[in-house]
Amino acid sequence: MKWSVQQLLAFKKNGLHIDESVDMSKIKEIDREVREINPVKVKGDAFFTRDAVTFQLELSGSMTLPCARTLNDVEYPFSINATEIFQLDEWATFDNDEDVHELEDDTVDLMPYLQERVLLEKPMRVFSELKEGPAPESGEGWQLTNPDEEQQQKIDPRLKELEKFFDKK
Repeated sequence: MKWSVQQLLAFKKNGLHIDESVDMSKIKEIDREVREINPVKVKGDAFFTRDAVTFQLELSGSMTLPCARTLNDVEYPFSINATEIFQLDEWATFDNDEDVHELEDDTVDLMPYLQERVLLEKPMRVFSELKEGPAPESGEGWQLTNPDEEQQQKIDPRLKELEKFFDKK
């Protein structure tokens, strides 16, 4: 997913259509929580203007993340729509609100931006359907609790006397 400016300009007349499966295993090195990532399907088109090339892409795939409670593997599918703009003319000016990437060594490399998009899509935590896993539910002096259940079991000490009111009947 890397092109020189000359290669891109050759596609200017007919356009550039992208439909590839891309290996993004480098994401596992960047974020240790990502245990596995399947090849990501990248589909889209590149549109050329006088000063820039705009990639409108759809990324889809799945990654394996640890369950926040049990540490079991959880398959997390994702589908991302991304627009990346690269400046072809170094003297061109763009609006401040546009996120335009500058070229390095007269090449357009989409991979770092696609990896960033996938990492931004990763949720803070995921949960497994399985109750048991590598992480224990209790230990010495502690136990996993559900805040909702804990709230129901607690009785406000100020209302404890009212409980006796109903026993008099």
